[in-house]
Amino acid sequence: MQPAAGRWFPPHQSGDPMTLSMYSMTVPFYSSMLSNLEHLLSKAEAWAAERKIDPAVLLNDRLAPDMLPLKRQVQLVTDHAKGAVARLGGVEVPPFPDVEETFAELHDRIARVRDFLHSVPEANFAGAEDKIISMKVGPMDMSFPGLQYLQGFSVPNFYFHLTAAYAILRHNGVPVGKGDFFGRG
Repeated sequence: MQPAAGRWFPPHQSGDPMTLSMYSMTVPFYSSMLSNLEHLLSKAEAWAAERKIDPAVLLNDRLAPDMLPLKRQVQLVTDHAKGAVARLGGVEVPPFPDVEETFAELHDRIARVRDFLHSVPEANFAGAEDKIISMKVGPMDMSFPGLQYLQGFSVPNFYFHLTAAYAILRHNGVPVGKGDFFGRG
């Protein structure tokens, strides 16, 4: 039995429902989870407004002194989504300067990334699972076959920063739960 499409499960995009493509494992997945991130941020923004809390308090909060603040976690979530789709889809990774300081600016960034994701043609992903993805991460040069890059680098990093953003909100008392994280809230 097929699960119903919606915020919990992104709709199947094309082809045999049992066949996975690099496109279906990236564009609909990242787009759906970015929608969930927008939902989390909207709840945080409303919660702060109701309590007359300066939004900058949440946006600059972190779980530990050596962790990045909420706004940077959101920027990194979007960077991993656009980076994966660009690299696997054979297009240039669009540069987005990390200048967001407000919820509105973060929402705009997420919307721009989602628009970018949907601009990369599905045909561009043909053979991407075997394409060598080379990139510089800090001082390290890294190379992976496309599927290994997606499963072993991009998705784990995407979830790490998404989870950190969620945890910062939860730690501050924003009423979000697992359903909000996965898009059922």
